[in-house]
Amino acid sequence: MYEKTVLRVIAYILFIAFAIIIILPLVWMIITGFKTNQELFLSPFALPKQWHWENYTDAWSKGIGVYLSNSVIITVAATALSTFVSCLAAYPLARLQFKSKKLWIYLILGGLMLAPQSSVISLFKMVRMAGLYDTRTSLILIDAAFRIPFATFLIMTFYKSISYSLDESAYIDGASTWQIFRKIIVPLSKPIIASCAIVSFRAVWNELMFANIMLQSTDKKTVPVGLMNFQGMTTTNWTLVVASMVIASLPLVIAFLLLQKQFVRGLTAGSVKG
Repeated sequence: MYEKTVLRVIAYILFIAFAIIIILPLVWMIITGFKTNQELFLSPFALPKQWHWENYTDAWSKGIGVYLSNSVIITVAATALSTFVSCLAAYPLARLQFKSKKLWIYLILGGLMLAPQSSVISLFKMVRMAGLYDTRTSLILIDAAFRIPFATFLIMTFYKSISYSLDESAYIDGASTWQIFRKIIVPLSKPIIASCAIVSFRAVWNELMFANIMLQSTDKKTVPVGLMNFQGMTTTNWTLVVASMVIASLPLVIAFLLLQKQFVRGLTAGSVKG
């Protein structure tokens, strides 16, 4: 009994320390956004003498609002597209039998190993030929394509853990393959689908390379590219840059808070069968 109590106390201490390590930089960023440049360099860890709310309003007016809206549109569209396609692609690979099944699985594994950097030139030429250069559509399609293999592999693994007796019972009752997928498999797979959506959302939101190459117009740039340019335009006002980073991180925090229960369930669902 005594040993269990000691282990529990140690676990609580470790969790609290880990939470502080994660939360402290976020709190520092928020507070720094209210400081002046002089306060940032002279007393980086002290509270501001005066809370400068104009740092956040100036960051919004100088373009972070436009970058934020572009990132929301591209990220939501790419995440929805990749998650939808992955759910459809994973079902036959996990629940059905057909001749080229192994080939498709190997193609998905190949997609997991493909480095985005190796396809920049070919994708750039394809986008120019298709007339999609400097459009949000090009970035949505590219980001979704690179998220599909990983999401498909995870969802396929989860589909396999669902009892096949559910399919057999549904077939006996006259259900079609599409009805089984839509009314049985997808509802049971909500945790892993939410987990894949969050991972894809974060990856697309932070994507810089393709956004910097495929988008040229300032009014179409995403948050990572905008922050890079924003930092260049405001090299002496670092508190304004920090305020912009705080604003840019809000959608990620909101997305996780909305889907955190499904995300945790998705992480733990594969460890327990039955």
